[in-house]
Amino acid sequence: MRIIDVHTHPILRDDHRGRTGAEQLLARARAHGIRQVVVLGDVLAFGRSPNAAQIRLINDETHELMCRHPEFVTGFCHLNPTLGAPAVRAEVARCVARGFRGLKLEIANNAADAVMRPLMEEARRHHLIVLQHAWSMTKIGERAFHTDPEDVATLARRFPDVRIIMAHLTGCGVRGVQAVKACPNVVVDTSGAAPETGMVEYAVEQLGAGRILYGSDAPIRDFGVAIARITGSRLDLRTQRKILHDNAAALLGLK
Repeated sequence: MRIIDVHTHPILRDDHRGRTGAEQLLARARAHGIRQVVVLGDVLAFGRSPNAAQIRLINDETHELMCRHPEFVTGFCHLNPTLGAPAVRAEVARCVARGFRGLKLEIANNAADAVMRPLMEEARRHHLIVLQHAWSMTKIGERAFHTDPEDVATLARRFPDVRIIMAHLTGCGVRGVQAVKACPNVVVDTSGAAPETGMVEYAVEQLGAGRILYGSDAPIRDFGVAIARITGSRLDLRTQRKILHDNAAALLGLK
């Protein structure tokens, strides 16, 4: 079965392997039948709020992988919205010119913040997908920079014509599925924490098979375990194919 992984981080400074580690991870992806990976960059390399130079370095590393593996790697541009509209627009323009197909947000700010507007306007203008980190949390003191599923829903309602991937189905859980259920421009990737029995089936039941995408969060998570969330589920093969490949292929415009 062909697979597209919409959530990977091949370069991580914490593992001290750099290019060698990235090449090893991409080789493992191929060995698992993965035909395309979305590379999101080392988004926490410089903490939760990287400066403009650090953002450029992260995206340069992603672009290097895109150049080395043009038929295998799709790049998403990492951004820090708190740097302001001029910085955001400049980096989006730079990444679009290099063939990036989406934008990646981590924990520099909450997705419901007003600082997201320039980024979302650029996403709309360039037809980019926005992949937003999210997790069901109870640490209210972190809401200034952490995005809960309800915050993703707020963002989606403000920009209904921008396509959004809410990351981490297992981390968002039932609460996350219900939060974005009424937002047709939001799809959910299956990455995040250990597999939970029945969670993928629940997401399909509530959102429809067309709104679920396979993602691993590799190398933080293992490809085999991440794929088994889908292949080991009670979903029929047609639905599994949609989640593992077809939905992402359509969203990313891949042949």
